[in-house]
Amino acid sequence: MSKIVIIGASTGGLPAAYEMKAALGGKHEVTVISNTEDFHFVPSNPWVAVGWRTRKDISFPLRPHLEKKGIGLIAEAAQKIDPAKNEVTTAVGAVAPYDYLVIATGPKLAFEEIEGIGPGKNTVSVCTVDHAEDAYEKYLNFLKEPGPVVIGAAQLASCFGPAYEFAFILDTDLRRRKIRKKIPITFVTSEPYIGHLGLGGVGDTKGLMEHEMRERDIKWITNAKIKKVEQGKMTVEILAEGEKELPFKYSMILPAFKGVDAVAQVEGLCNPRGFVIVDGFQRSPKYPNIYAVGVCIAIPPVEATPVPTGAPKTGYMIESMVTAAVHNIKDSIDGKPVSTKPTWNALCLADMGNTGVAFVAMPQIPPRNVTWSKKGKWVHLAKIAFEKYFIRKMKKGVSEPFYEKTILDAMGIKKLEETPK
Repeated sequence: MSKIVIIGASTGGLPAAYEMKAALGGKHEVTVISNTEDFHFVPSNPWVAVGWRTRKDISFPLRPHLEKKGIGLIAEAAQKIDPAKNEVTTAVGAVAPYDYLVIATGPKLAFEEIEGIGPGKNTVSVCTVDHAEDAYEKYLNFLKEPGPVVIGAAQLASCFGPAYEFAFILDTDLRRRKIRKKIPITFVTSEPYIGHLGLGGVGDTKGLMEHEMRERDIKWITNAKIKKVEQGKMTVEILAEGEKELPFKYSMILPAFKGVDAVAQVEGLCNPRGFVIVDGFQRSPKYPNIYAVGVCIAIPPVEATPVPTGAPKTGYMIESMVTAAVHNIKDSIDGKPVSTKPTWNALCLADMGNTGVAFVAMPQIPPRNVTWSKKGKWVHLAKIAFEKYFIRKMKKGVSEPFYEKTILDAMGIKKLEETPK
């Protein structure tokens, strides 16, 4: 019997657990280590931050659903990985031995890299459901005395989508409240241009996103490095322009990501930012029985930018990482050579409150076979449907892929190499 331990139970770790158990059956042991007792659907956090969703809407307890599938749960944060002993030790002292380890921790949020940003300081966040609830509480207070808003993504950020989503969702909510005209909104980003997304643009995302910002009267500042944030004032350094102070009454800034401490401290496992180095099979080159999927893996930037940006890892890409890791671990257990590679294609649905933008980059790293983006209300509706579907799927413990069967077919992409109709 082989023991497989998965660290993390979010949009990468939980599907990995279900898919692993389905592939291996009852002869092998699958255990999940999670720093929380609950699953939270992270893509819905921007909705939580304006009160369109609650924690209850996007969360559920992990244990009953995992145990129903014969999967163990240790609801404690991983503190140490010992690859020599093949053990994971948790913060409370539990020890989980493994034959194969799958790291799906997600990122460490590097708020400390910029003075004054983050929950408990001078800006809010939508990175976790706790942060989103805090953002909503502060939003309600803001509505009593509205003023300028600053939304954006810091230097070295790699997940720009939620910043754009929150800007447009907030704009939509303010218009519904009939107070938008009182509130100037500025979008601040390290991207070289609007719609870069850490991907060098996808299709006409530059034109689409700029048009949408003009339509909604959202000003923007690109090539921006946030120097510090004080109460009500953000200092940014703009390439070729110098420093500028932006006043605000409410601000949401996405931070840069790093690898979590328990992973980053393993010698030879990670790059300098603490992200796990993987080969073409999602496997650590140094530790062949350690795999990694999701935001925690190291991916080089698509291109060098004047202000550093990272590369995003979208849901479709993560789904293919999970499938590759599961198939390769099964092959290893069966005594076969690993052979399954992830596609690393990017597909994203970005909500804008009352419409949305979908984009496809196949593969994510240029040159690409497919690069496509399109705006429409159908994207907003598709994102709502995806939320409901994915949460239901995670409750039921179903492991079949969603994107290729549903979203790609809806876009008219029957094969990954074809151009959308």
